[in-house]
Amino acid sequence: MAPEREGTRERVASGATAATRAPRTRLDQPRPPRRRILPEWDPEAFGRLSERIARFIGTGRFLVWMTVVIIVWVLWNIAAPSSLKFDEYPFIFLTLALSLQASYAAPLILLAQNRQDDRDRVNLEQDRKQNERSIADTEYLTREIAALRIGLGEVATRDWMRSELQDLMKELEERPDGHREPGVFPADRSAGRDVDDR
Repeated sequence: MAPEREGTRERVASGATAATRAPRTRLDQPRPPRRRILPEWDPEAFGRLSERIARFIGTGRFLVWMTVVIIVWVLWNIAAPSSLKFDEYPFIFLTLALSLQASYAAPLILLAQNRQDDRDRVNLEQDRKQNERSIADTEYLTREIAALRIGLGEVATRDWMRSELQDLMKELEERPDGHREPGVFPADRSAGRDVDDR
């Protein structure tokens, strides 16, 4: 088996030219696009067109125009001369046209509804995520407010300080001699005491 491979290599190397070699697929480049038999279309453009048609079919204007066309059709094929009539009394062609219109309208409406459902699903997902973020932010702020209330409960407020000072003033006023006790206020301390503390 090994001699056959070597012989093949020698034949390809010695007698092959660039035109006779089999083309190799290059892995570092994308494949060229294949030709398709059917024409290609943009699904988004087709979806937008179907939504426009579905919106128009769902309006009163469409119903009025369709009613006018059917009345004109029927009157023309009843009152016109025989040579100008194109759809005699059973109105088979009118029935065919209405059936064709209905058979195209139903899938177009379904396509438009599917696109609307997809948009609604995306909007609901975004709303759900936004609600989750809002709930998380609200819980965080609630915890922060609770921590601030706990912290403020331990802080001396202006009203508390005022009540303490008023109590101290009442206590001083209630003394019989009216004099302050030495050492109650820092200014009453003697200078010698400062030296002792050092």
